[in-house]
Amino acid sequence: MLMDSLLVRASCEEFELVIAALAVEIQENSYIVNEESEKINISEGSGYLKRANTERLHEIFNQYASQEKNGERFMTSSDFVRTYLGLYTNPDYNPDSVNLLAGIVDTSKDGLISFAEFQAFEGLLCVPDALYKTAFQLFDTNGNGMVAFDEFAEVMRKTELHRRMPFNMDSSFIKLYFGKDKQRLISYAEFSQFLHDFHEEYATEAFKKFDKDGQGFISALDFQDIMLSIKSHLLTKDVRDNLVAAASTGQGGRSKVSFPYFMAFNSLLNNMELIKRIYLNATNGHRFEEVTKERFLHSAQMMSQITPLEVDILFQLCDLLHQTGKIVYSDLVALTPEQYFKQITKRLAEIKAVSSPDERGVIVQILESGYRFVLGSIGGAVGATAVYPIDLVKTRMQNQRTGSLVGELMYRNSFDCFQKVIRHEGFFGLYRGLLPQLMGVAPEKAIKLTVNDFVRDKFMDKKGNLPLYGEIISGACAGGSQVIFTNPLEIVKIRLQVAGEIAGGSKVRAWTVVKDLGLFGLYKGARACFLRDIPFSAIYFPVYAHTKARLADEGGYNNPLSLLVSGAIAGIPAAALVTPADVIKTRLQVIARRGQTTYTGLLDCAKKIYKEEGARAFWKGATGLGNLLLTRVFRSSPQFGVTLFTYELLQRLFVVDFGGTRPTGSEQKVPAIGVAEEIRSTNPDHIGGYQIALPIFTGIETKFGLCLPRFQAVEKIRK
Repeated sequence: MLMDSLLVRASCEEFELVIAALAVEIQENSYIVNEESEKINISEGSGYLKRANTERLHEIFNQYASQEKNGERFMTSSDFVRTYLGLYTNPDYNPDSVNLLAGIVDTSKDGLISFAEFQAFEGLLCVPDALYKTAFQLFDTNGNGMVAFDEFAEVMRKTELHRRMPFNMDSSFIKLYFGKDKQRLISYAEFSQFLHDFHEEYATEAFKKFDKDGQGFISALDFQDIMLSIKSHLLTKDVRDNLVAAASTGQGGRSKVSFPYFMAFNSLLNNMELIKRIYLNATNGHRFEEVTKERFLHSAQMMSQITPLEVDILFQLCDLLHQTGKIVYSDLVALTPEQYFKQITKRLAEIKAVSSPDERGVIVQILESGYRFVLGSIGGAVGATAVYPIDLVKTRMQNQRTGSLVGELMYRNSFDCFQKVIRHEGFFGLYRGLLPQLMGVAPEKAIKLTVNDFVRDKFMDKKGNLPLYGEIISGACAGGSQVIFTNPLEIVKIRLQVAGEIAGGSKVRAWTVVKDLGLFGLYKGARACFLRDIPFSAIYFPVYAHTKARLADEGGYNNPLSLLVSGAIAGIPAAALVTPADVIKTRLQVIARRGQTTYTGLLDCAKKIYKEEGARAFWKGATGLGNLLLTRVFRSSPQFGVTLFTYELLQRLFVVDFGGTRPTGSEQKVPAIGVAEEIRSTNPDHIGGYQIALPIFTGIETKFGLCLPRFQAVEKIRK
């Protein structure tokens, strides 16, 4: 085999994603590779590897090239395969296999690899269909750009698969492609289809060979042998471990596997991505909802031609995992052939605090809270700073008394307020009171996020299902818990924000406000703060969670933009609906100037605002930019969007596994089961397209069954 058995097996479609996953830098560009007279044009779009720098690639080539001819350096087959790629490194390696693989690059077929050929292959590895093109060049042994039957048969007979399960080279399938006299030449496009169909036909031929009596049945052990030998790229660990059990269960306890069951089993595994879509269609996008066989079958018949037998096999496999008679999305992930996704976020740090969730003690949970505290404080600080000028304008608009005795209004609208602050207080006047805001945001956001996650965990069942009422209660608890930090923060911030309205007044500092208020004064208007923060969080967190789930991709992953949009969308209804409570809180916490109405409490404030200014006064700050934008919404919505965006992005960059839960959609996409890092090249000389050379050669082996012998035969070694 070309690689160790631990290497991930993936289908052709999945290996197109490998190319994207292993790209160090994905760019939109186009380039041309000269391969003698052939030019390969790479069109614009994402998913292409950035080409290697020619000078750097030449330096690397000269470093590994051991032959020199007419003043030009060349690589031998061993130089390229064993030294550069790092394959077949054992002393008793099979030289025929090494020469065959090197022949993919050696298009001139002279036994030596020139720099032009080396660079051309690097360009080929950058194209989306690199897997098929590499396989084509493996079979094009004479380098004429076509594959003849003799070339195909010669390579196939050298593979381990053919030695274990010989394929009938005189079959009607072969004649359909190469002609009845086997003289027809196949182009690259035709060969790519042939190779795909050949792999499917191989499994059918293997079934016929094991079905010696011609009754359409094979034993469960023969079924396992075929799947492991030919269809191993379709098998996850869960499927691999349950092949015999699934076959026995599916055939009514018999130890025989029928041909229809064999075909349905393979078809199911080939179409697991479609199966996922059927599940999501049945659950309206929810990934934790249990689905019965009848409900799933109904959805399957509405969407596609998935057969009832395939559905039976699906539920049989899932029953072997948890014996509930129903399926959830995580079951489908466990059965889906391994895939590689784009590495969207690179981790700057990754620490595993515990080896298993069972080791989560009190100290670990305290450390986890500290971790969330730090990230939440950073996220809150970023969010608060981003929208603070809007918050200042909102506060001054809410504090403006239309029914007061002071005189005419200071600000006509939010834009007028913004202009006057800049004119009279300068640019930094927009950030008056920012420091106490930042000091208070850290504990506020930390306790808010921690309590929400803690209560959500208590309502969540073993399968990750969380009822809506649990989400609402979790958010309400989070909003209530933050008031201990929010109220002192708000009252100091508000008094600093409105201080600039007094012309010629002395500069007010945060510590002066704190001393004037005292401990109990810092909690003035706390009931109004509860009235605002509890419903806000009860609305915000459930809306955020559901919006984020809707914007996630098919694998449940949220890209950074979807996090920002989800946070902003969730803030709109939450901020808008609690604006009256925010107006009351602001009035209670601001020092009334001479001639302005004073309030003794929550109800007194509400009554006097309604009596003196009308119901519209409760929505002050909601009519800022004309009648189009709500000032409070325009502040709160982006603030919480930026806060949650920063918080979750930091969790992706600085990963610490405490054995607990992480935000949904925040996990970096890696193979469901597999060892991505093991197929990623660690050789710094593998640049450009050569970054994916190892996965491509692995794909040839696993997808098409082209496993070449790694070692020499014992007889040859003795000779």
